[in-house]
Amino acid sequence: MRLLLIGDIVGKPARQIVTRAVRPLRAEQQIDLVVANAENAAGGSGLTADIYHELIAAGIDGITMGDHVYRRREIFGVLARERKIVRPANYPNEAPGRDFMVLRGRGGADVAVFICLGRVFMSPVDCPFKAADRVLATLPSEIRVILMDYHAEATSDEQLMGRYLDGRVSAVLGTHTHVATADEQILPGGTAFQCDVGMTGPHESILGRRIDRVMETARTFRPTHFEVAGKDVRLCGTVVDVDEQTGRATGIRRLCIDKAAADRLAETR
Repeated sequence: MRLLLIGDIVGKPARQIVTRAVRPLRAEQQIDLVVANAENAAGGSGLTADIYHELIAAGIDGITMGDHVYRRREIFGVLARERKIVRPANYPNEAPGRDFMVLRGRGGADVAVFICLGRVFMSPVDCPFKAADRVLATLPSEIRVILMDYHAEATSDEQLMGRYLDGRVSAVLGTHTHVATADEQILPGGTAFQCDVGMTGPHESILGRRIDRVMETARTFRPTHFEVAGKDVRLCGTVVDVDEQTGRATGIRRLCIDKAAADRLAETR
């Protein structure tokens, strides 16, 4: 089966390209399951109930949330009710939301998806390695295809997680830095790995925010509102092919679609 993880969706421009491109992209590239990190989908930080439903309606099967999961309190109800969204598995048990989800692929196979936060250069959080072990021990034995979104800052941290889970999950794909890395590979045990799948949003920006606003604060220390930028919008992610019987990855490649490509895809619908 073929999986797509869409990298951090940042603000309205990103949502617009997702809405325009995901369904025709699925058809063109025969993608069986689409997961997206959407912790920055609402104005650049957090997620609302309306935007959650907007993304699901656009053709996304499941949503992962990172360190901005609770930025908007209204998401608590979504996390409690909905089965297509997860918060970090290495948050405390009392934290609102599910620590993994099981999604049904287009071909009928079940896919387990979970996310953990890294600890290097990140806010304090429970051990991601122990959290991953706990999730894997909880999953039904018949589920072979498992995708982990590792929301981390340091490439060393991400590489360690890839090696730790090699052979036990189908893919460990990173999010959070908003910059795609060129290290996509299949590890010796059959796990697809990449440090970061990149950002979905305006690339003429500083990680999706207006350059002038970020520059002013960086140079003067005067606080400004880091508004979402609007130019050079791209959908970035990573496609992984997986053997449904073994759960091992057979292929991995980066994906980047600009507005022109999204428009061409939309015209084919």
